[in-house]
Amino acid sequence: METIKLTEYSHGAGCGCKISPEILETIIKTTQNTVEYPNLLVGNNSKDDAAAYDLGNGTSVLSTTDFFMPIVDDPYTFGRIAATNAISDIYAMGGQPLMAISILGWPIEQLSADIARQVLEGGRTACDDAGIPLAGGHSIDAPEPIFGLAVTGIVQSKRLKQNNKAEPGCQIFLTKPLGIGILTTAQKRKKIEPGHINPAIEVMCTLNKLGTEISSMEGVVAMTDVTGFGLLGHLGEICEGSGISAEVWYDQVPLLPNTIKYLKMDCIPGGTRNNFKSYGHTISEMTEEQKYILCDAQTSGGLLVVLRKESVSEFFGFTKKEGLSLKPIGETCSSKEKLITVI
Repeated sequence: METIKLTEYSHGAGCGCKISPEILETIIKTTQNTVEYPNLLVGNNSKDDAAAYDLGNGTSVLSTTDFFMPIVDDPYTFGRIAATNAISDIYAMGGQPLMAISILGWPIEQLSADIARQVLEGGRTACDDAGIPLAGGHSIDAPEPIFGLAVTGIVQSKRLKQNNKAEPGCQIFLTKPLGIGILTTAQKRKKIEPGHINPAIEVMCTLNKLGTEISSMEGVVAMTDVTGFGLLGHLGEICEGSGISAEVWYDQVPLLPNTIKYLKMDCIPGGTRNNFKSYGHTISEMTEEQKYILCDAQTSGGLLVVLRKESVSEFFGFTKKEGLSLKPIGETCSSKEKLITVI
């Protein structure tokens, strides 16, 4: 029986399918709310991970959605990655996910219903890992396979973490290594060696539960997850929204094994090139390697945490429980000519 390779049925992969930051900015500007909603704590004005609505009892509801085309060939793994990625938006706000509904677009004349079932099973596994039900969903006949979730969560309003509350003088941490876009592009182009994609798959299937755990820390002043806009894109959103700048210490940024190997083979996602085109002017001069690593379009990437220095020891207490050994990858500073300086 012929093995189906899902990545052959889509023009893009994972969060690399996202519309570029530059174009998205134009779209969002034309769709701002014209009516004020006092209970809407977080909308699309701050480019955050999820919407937050104050229920008036010290609790806020979180709502988000994320979906994309296949980033790996195996249907079950694709579903699991897509669901993990969507749930991450709730964790990135410091929240606890409550339930999810699925979003499925399927080329029914090209791919069987059984393959779609495997995708959904992968999504259900991720939801089970998060302790939430996959409670329903919606599907359409589409020219390319698409899968993701709409996720509802909850957070104590005082624990809500946003991406526009950062301060100068803080340290910056990243909880997962970069390189997902490069490695998955190598797979799509059939250049990947046996086993080399496995570390990326493991990372993409790992839930960012740490976000809920550290939401109790006042020292965590800003948080987001790193996905399709790359490390510099999402850090830039933090800096722009907070009115500050940042330094990134390139040698301290963690990378997946073999990332540089496939970068040298020009396995660069189109989304990564679009990222640099959109915001490269806000970044200091970089080498080609730095540019394609730090702008690499991630899928189900790690949390980007901006932390007051006096809270680092407490933060390490949480990360140790999660089996993480982290080092700061940079620090924030007062506003400069460039949003981000790469050192």
